[in-house]
Amino acid sequence: MTVGIATSKDKSIACKLHYRKITAPINLPALSEVFAGRKSASILGANMSKADADRFSYWVCEPKDVFEFRAEQKYPFQKLHRALSRYRFEEGHENALPKGLFCGGWIGYLAYELGRYIEKLPATTIDDVEMPLIRLCFYDRVIAYDHLDTTCWLIALELPDDTQEPEDKLADLGKLVAESQTVHVSPPVAADLDRIDFSAIRSNMSKDYYLRAIAKIKHYIYEGDIYQVNFSQRFECDFDARPIDLFHWQNYYNPSPYAAYIDAGEFQIVSASPEMFMTIRDGAISTKPIKGTRPRLNQTESAVAPARQINAKNFNELLHSEKEQAELNMIIDLERNDVAKICEPGTRKVVQPRTIEDYPTVFHAVATVAGQLRRDATFCDVLKAMFPGGSITGAPKIRSMEIIDETEPTARGVYTGSIGFIGIDGAVCFNIAIRTIIITNHRAYAQTGGGIVADSDPQAEWDETITKARALIAGITATQKPGSEHKGQIPSTKS
Repeated sequence: MTVGIATSKDKSIACKLHYRKITAPINLPALSEVFAGRKSASILGANMSKADADRFSYWVCEPKDVFEFRAEQKYPFQKLHRALSRYRFEEGHENALPKGLFCGGWIGYLAYELGRYIEKLPATTIDDVEMPLIRLCFYDRVIAYDHLDTTCWLIALELPDDTQEPEDKLADLGKLVAESQTVHVSPPVAADLDRIDFSAIRSNMSKDYYLRAIAKIKHYIYEGDIYQVNFSQRFECDFDARPIDLFHWQNYYNPSPYAAYIDAGEFQIVSASPEMFMTIRDGAISTKPIKGTRPRLNQTESAVAPARQINAKNFNELLHSEKEQAELNMIIDLERNDVAKICEPGTRKVVQPRTIEDYPTVFHAVATVAGQLRRDATFCDVLKAMFPGGSITGAPKIRSMEIIDETEPTARGVYTGSIGFIGIDGAVCFNIAIRTIIITNHRAYAQTGGGIVADSDPQAEWDETITKARALIAGITATQKPGSEHKGQIPSTKS
């Protein structure tokens, strides 16, 4: 796969790759703490659940370039093409780094509403947070940690206009690792998920509005418009703490394989996402939708107990639920169709059938669809075929997105968009931005939802959004300064 568009090489910047492997012990929270103090820091992973996902965590800061696209602008994919084509590897470069490792390039996010530039969709929701639809930063220096062999890679790109030698770049990265070895990050304050007071948290809809919206969605299902819709509500509260502390909290109590921290100056993103949207490696693409959730903890168990016991009843209920099986099967079919648009004929397949995976607070039902990309497919071609992910829209996708716009009062923004990287070598990994918190203007926004199908129980769906939100709200509450939490709350915006 080509990262950008065809462009004359004299108009793009040729980069040389330099790297060094070190075996120094890495304290993941301490390294995150060190990077959080640098300009435009981005962190992917930084918790041990990465070992069971895509293996690597990344720390970057001080980007060489920034690409942003906002809702009032036009032609996002043409502009994104040009940005991604701005940098390339020098001809004949050698790369002995592990396959799929991010070796420099772009890190950032794609907002859910970018989908309006792919299909003709309504835009009646209120965008009250007003973040860019795309924000990607080009980083020429990377610290990568390999969770499987517990080693660390220092990576630097050499650009023609550099004022610093590659060895000096690598030395500076080594200094950051050394600095982290002098930093102590105390375990975050615990919180009891069962005692989160949601009455003190503002939502963009009341429970009555939520239940009426479910009734409207089920009517569309009965009329044959759709098979399912992912419907969500957004929670909001004051936030008077360091965003990196919330990232530490989530990585300690709710470690997730596609966690992310993005500092854009005016806003920060803290994601504890368990869901992979897309991974591209050596021309192969895979996507891993989640559909179906149950609480993992027993009722009498502390939400932050070191050794959590599997709730066998909930596990078996999710495993054998015909409703949840049908819901995931619909999304598997949707993803198979999306992947087929940009893959070589005959290569698309379901490589992992429905499987129940356990996470710190919930069980999820997942599957994996994969295929071999066409050689001429660009990253923007992939986005146009697949974005946003089907697991957080519904089926059929376009009609589901129309109904989401009709029933959800506020724009989703980063929520159910994607966060991740586009490497200069063409490697890509993006999450689905669920379990994701936006922090801006001393406010924290967290949104959760679920798939609505014909036999969905409205009360159970409401309860599921609360279950998913508990670990997010718990972290927000636990990291607040004493006496600052939830001051000045106002009623729901939709009643």
